[in-house]
Amino acid sequence: MKNQLNYYSGIALITGSVLSIIAMTLHPSGGSFEYLLKISNVIITSHSIAMLSIPAILLGFWGLTKRLATAEILATGGFITMCIGMFAVTCAAAINGLAMPFFVNQYRDATAEKINLLKPVMRYSWALNHAFDYVFIGAACVAVLLWSVAIIKTKVFPKWIGYLGIATAISAVAAIIAGFVFVDLTGFRVFIAGFVLWVVVTGVFLKRPEAVI
Repeated sequence: MKNQLNYYSGIALITGSVLSIIAMTLHPSGGSFEYLLKISNVIITSHSIAMLSIPAILLGFWGLTKRLATAEILATGGFITMCIGMFAVTCAAAINGLAMPFFVNQYRDATAEKINLLKPVMRYSWALNHAFDYVFIGAACVAVLLWSVAIIKTKVFPKWIGYLGIATAISAVAAIIAGFVFVDLTGFRVFIAGFVLWVVVTGVFLKRPEAVI
């Protein structure tokens, strides 16, 4: 049963990562009210795929947490922190990927004057979405850092995976301090790429319980 949990948790991490990559590839850039109307179906599709990846990734991280049981405090702390981050990214996806398209589609035939009145609502929605993105980014960095330290401590995976996670988390925090914007589309893609790299590598070794260093 333990080996099965490891195997399927690793598969879940890899599957969730693939779905995340697909979602980010499909994710369109922002634009005018008319442009949002035109691509509303693409917005809904990309964010739906992103939300579909969340339970898969959490399932995988639960298996990782169980695998790192000998470093219980670090591993459990990482899982709880990641749950907070995944809740935040779910809210962001729901607001930007579902609520916003539903909202703008109600005003498909609106006049230019009415559309101008709607713009403050749209700007608030984007600001709220960015706030949730920052919560997710911060939580993901902390969670990866905790799991990485646990990996180095327990030695259940090669230590370089732990060092890779630490380097990824610290690099993201340093980039934010330096002024790099992770909450626009390009920046978020960069963050997700680094995050997914670590997740996939971890998933590959997680589903191979015999790989003990």
